[in-house]
Amino acid sequence: MSAATPTILATSGGYRLGNRIPLEFNKLIQYAVELAGVEGRAPKLCHIGTAMGDQDAFHARFDAAGRHAGFGTSHLNLFPMPPVTDIRGFLLDQDVIWVNGGSVANLLAVWRVHGLGEILHEVWQSGIVLAGVSAGSICWHTGGATDSFGPELRVVTDGLGFLPYGNGVHYDTEELRRPTVQRAVGSGQLPLTYCTDDGAGLLYRGTELAEAVSERAGGGAYVVRTDGSGAVTEDALTVRRL
Repeated sequence: MSAATPTILATSGGYRLGNRIPLEFNKLIQYAVELAGVEGRAPKLCHIGTAMGDQDAFHARFDAAGRHAGFGTSHLNLFPMPPVTDIRGFLLDQDVIWVNGGSVANLLAVWRVHGLGEILHEVWQSGIVLAGVSAGSICWHTGGATDSFGPELRVVTDGLGFLPYGNGVHYDTEELRRPTVQRAVGSGQLPLTYCTDDGAGLLYRGTELAEAVSERAGGGAYVVRTDGSGAVTEDALTVRRL
């Protein structure tokens, strides 16, 4: 099974503290899996942890969360080398690709070396759901605000560009995110930009925003745009609570 149209779920969430295990999948990851429409077997969820350097300790927690949820999990590690010869075939055999947070600048650089952008574009077009949190949200867009270079935020503009928009993450919990995004949109450094508070996500069907969702009782989503004169407006989007 696969999504009926190319689908991306770009988020600022997806995890929660577990009761019996350290980490559980929250509603955003569960929703990403639902979007794949898998029936009659365990969904196949592939984690890409490039942005945090492919940490084995986190992989173990991710796998435990997958078992708890009834999902089959795997990992596309790029450090020190890919786990398979045929990365394309490996990813095309998944139902959902979940990209974890960390350094989006490093993620994009390493992906370019391995030609992963072209492969992921084919994966997306085939109906496999692409999703992720933070760096794993920004990467699908043209760019966004990031702390990849240090605590003072900078803007990256070399995202994969599957979605022709900018992206802002952690909009309600990191006070510099909002003004950085607004300046970048006002200056033309970023195009029209969609943003999420922690716990919120943006569902795209093809390249169009279909809905904003949240795994929290709160958690907003926003669109930031300019009229070309440098004046910036920010509007809240309607958010469906999962």
